[in-house]
Amino acid sequence: MKIAIIGTGNVGGALATKWAHKGHQINLGVRDINNFKGKELLNNPNTKAFSIAEAVKNSELILLSTPAPLTVEIVKSLGDTTGKIIIDAMNIVMNRGPQGYKHTTGAILDNTQTKDVVKCFNTTGYNNMQNTNYGNLALDAFVAGDSEKGKQAAIQLAKDAGFAECYSIGGNDKFELMEQFAWFWINLAMFQGQGREIGFKLLKR
Repeated sequence: MKIAIIGTGNVGGALATKWAHKGHQINLGVRDINNFKGKELLNNPNTKAFSIAEAVKNSELILLSTPAPLTVEIVKSLGDTTGKIIIDAMNIVMNRGPQGYKHTTGAILDNTQTKDVVKCFNTTGYNNMQNTNYGNLALDAFVAGDSEKGKQAAIQLAKDAGFAECYSIGGNDKFELMEQFAWFWINLAMFQGQGREIGFKLLKR
């Protein structure tokens, strides 16, 4: 799959690495191709850097993992997204997000052409994307959105990143719940002193 990653920090970098190793073509969308965070990602032959609009043009799927306050600005810089899938991996943190929105995904939908927008890879720390394994178990991921096309792509990419499963928790009406779930992890990890090396697994019997 041809994937544009917009936001080459911890989350974008971790997923770019995993997906490149799985053979996906990674197109990093950056403001300055000569100087950007995560330049070491180019050491993988499946990864190249482009302007944001060019990375999107060359890709069928877009991962957004930039700071939430920049959501509208970044989405408007993507260019034409018709027919493309967007995966939103962002969260509004400490009320810092796109003005007038309860979650970043709403701001994306209001400022882009495609409706194939889903939320995934936002409910755990980047360390759990770098290493999904806890003993002999792998963590699970979660996805929300009305777009079945988008959800199926996110589910496959979650498995390619090493997650055991990626469970759908519903449609667009669950975007806010996904961000609340992220806060649940942040609360345990940071504020309750559990540390970053914790994650979620859905168990059945």
